[in-house]
Parts: sequence; structure tokens; C-alpha cells
Amino acid sequence: MDVVMGYLDTYVFDGVYNQAAALTSTTPLPRDSLLRQSLSLFVFIYAYIVAFYFGTAGLSYRFIYDKKQESHPKFLPRQKLLEMACASRALPTITLMTVPWIMGQLHGYSMVYKEWSKFGYVYLGVSAVMFILFTDFCIYWVHRLEHHPLVYANCHKLHHKWIVCTPYASHAFHPVDGYLQSLPYHMAVFIFPMHEYVYLALFAFVNVWSVMIHDGEYMASNGIVNGAAHHTVHHLYFNYNYGQFTTLFDRMFNTYRKPSQEIYDRSRRNSKTVQAAQAQDIDTALPTLENKKTQ
Repeated sequence: MDVVMGYLDTYVFDGVYNQAAALTSTTPLPRDSLLRQSLSLFVFIYAYIVAFYFGTAGLSYRFIYDKKQESHPKFLPRQKLLEMACASRALPTITLMTVPWIMGQLHGYSMVYKEWSKFGYVYLGVSAVMFILFTDFCIYWVHRLEHHPLVYANCHKLHHKWIVCTPYASHAFHPVDGYLQSLPYHMAVFIFPMHEYVYLALFAFVNVWSVMIHDGEYMASNGIVNGAAHHTVHHLYFNYNYGQFTTLFDRMFNTYRKPSQEIYDRSRRNSKTVQAAQAQDIDTALPTLENKKTQ
């Protein structure tokens, strides 16, 4: 992250802080000022995630998302706008809570490194796999615990408002929920070494992936990859498929549910009969699930 902030300081923030100092007749905040670093990180991370969210989700909605799903009985009126509004309210708070983790990286407390050959070139790939497995395991348990009755109503229930999702549901969380599920991405580099560019690439990937599993397009019936089909099962039936990238931990801890064939088949999943049956299943199960989770 220091590489990114170096460029931003040179081409953006030096001028901003110098101008602010001139307007207020004060001394410009130096680059090593903790206040300046915190403010700059907040502005950068917030601008990045907003642009990435609306850009990626917007492209997915425009070119990939199966808009016939919007006729599903469980698709809410004006849902796309509601999802965008929910995400827009959550992102500033999530960004604020994220800043200390990035500050820790900037000040050398993480295990991010710069030299490509420091741990060997094979390790670059190994560390990427470690990152996926570590974060998948942690998010599985964070997500599963968020379905506990003591947590669900006050934290995760908002995200399950979107039973039939659009890509804009990807970041439409309660801010504490979004932050908790992002924690493993920040924790990883404090636990094992990662090259800074590998980490930055994976950080971008996880945001794209979050959109992809909410885009309603099921490109392959892969039993290991936790794609949109598996995550759709989670939104429809709640207590299954908590994983983020794979189904490994759902299988290991007995929460895996295989998507039915109509989820993969566009013509079948858009059938009024199939959608009505799904809606009835949800209406039957939801009161029990909600009562268990809010008691």
C-alpha cells in the first residue's frame, strides 16, 4: 500500500495539503504525519471502494446479470436502488474501521514485502493460495457466527433482505457486518508474508468476486468453487453455503447444499412455476428461521 500512497502523495495529496495550508495560513502536514496519513488513507480507500463497487457492479448488471430475475416474487420493489443506498450508507463506516489496518501496513507491522525473490518465485503462487484458503476459512466462520441468534438481527439480517440479489447486493451490508467479513483480508498479511503486488491484486480480486457471487449468472456447475449458484442457495435458504471462495469448509462442517439444476438453467430458473415454488418454500421456512435468529 505504501507504493500506492507514494504515488498519491506525489500527484494528489501534496498539492491538496499545500493548498489547504495556504488557505488556512498554517504549515502543510508532512507526509509522516499520522493525521495526514489517516485522512489520506480514508479518502483513497473510500474513493477506491466506491468506484470499484459501482463500476464492477454496474458492468455486471449491464452485461452479465439476468434481469429476468427481477420478476421473481421475492425481488423487492426498487430493490436495485435500495441495494445501492444500503451500500452507500455502509461504505464510509467500513472505510473508517479499515484505516487502522492499512496504517499498520504502512508502518511496517505487517509481513508485506517488496523483493520478488525474497521467498522465491514459487512462494508468490503459494501465498496466493494461502490467502484464498485462510480468508475462506475465516469468512466461513464469521459468516456462520453472524447467523447466530444473538448476532443475526442486529448485524447480518439486513444483507438477507436481498433474497433475490443483483450485483449491487454485493456490498449492501450493515457496516459492522461488512467490516467483520473484510477482516480476514487485512489479517492475512499480519500472519504470513505476501508480496505487495500479489496482495494488491488479490485485494482487487476479492471485491470483484463479491460482485460475481451476487450477479445471478451461473457459468459452471463446479462443486468446489463457491460461485453465484452456491451463494444464491444461501440467500434463498439462509443456513447453507457460508463460504466465500470454495465449498470446502461448508462440506467439512456439514453446511453444504448443492444447488438444484434449475438454478443453473436460465430458462428453468426464470420459470414462473419454479419461482413461485421458491417463494413458497421461503415463506414457509422464513418465520421459523427468523424467530430462531431473533430470539
